[in-house]
Amino acid sequence: MSDCIFCKIISGDIPSDTVYETEDVKVFKDIKPVAPVHLIIVPKVHIDSLNDVNYGNIEAAAACLNAVKIVAEMSGISESGYRVISNFGSDGGQTVNHLHFHLIGGVKMREGLI
Repeated sequence: MSDCIFCKIISGDIPSDTVYETEDVKVFKDIKPVAPVHLIIVPKVHIDSLNDVNYGNIEAAAACLNAVKIVAEMSGISESGYRVISNFGSDGGQTVNHLHFHLIGGVKMREGLI
């Protein structure tokens, strides 16, 4: 999608601080981190949101979840714990219409989200 910021990051049209990349997934640092570790995990194929994951593209979502485990270990938070968030829709706080996961850690988090 030509107007999708994450597609532009994936293609290299917009620079990112990439920490991990495979044929299927790109992981980069969030530009407005809320914790010492705040990474964005995106599939390289454009999927608008979790609501658009289906049997035809579920492997892309699975590749993202596998990347969560890998980059959590790389970031040194795999044992202490972390949070994974995928926002959907305006009420859910989704600001980029490209499936993505926030990996947040490196700090003790409270139980609630709001």
